[in-house]
Amino acid sequence: MSNWVLIIYCGFITYLTRFTMIALIKKEMFNDRIRQILSFVPSAIFPAIIFPAIFINDVGFIQVEDNPKIIAALIAVIIGIFFRSIVATIFLGLASYWFIIFII
Repeated sequence: MSNWVLIIYCGFITYLTRFTMIALIKKEMFNDRIRQILSFVPSAIFPAIIFPAIFINDVGFIQVEDNPKIIAALIAVIIGIFFRSIVATIFLGLASYWFIIFII
């Protein structure tokens, strides 16, 4: 099986599994308590995606000292709190990271 066929197959299977949850489940099946619990899912998954990118280095070890990503993440959090804008947080967080690694 070629790589492209495998990629397309995996993408199709992933699409189908996510599509069934959106299209086939009726909204009235969920009561208010389940909807309230499910509203916390994105904020619970986001740190699990971000943590490895910030704290784990290329070798796979946790790097805390001399890590410019931690400082840039803290700057991005502060920018997000003050400006309440995702776009400003992303751009200024990236700009602070690039400033730290290229200038300092």
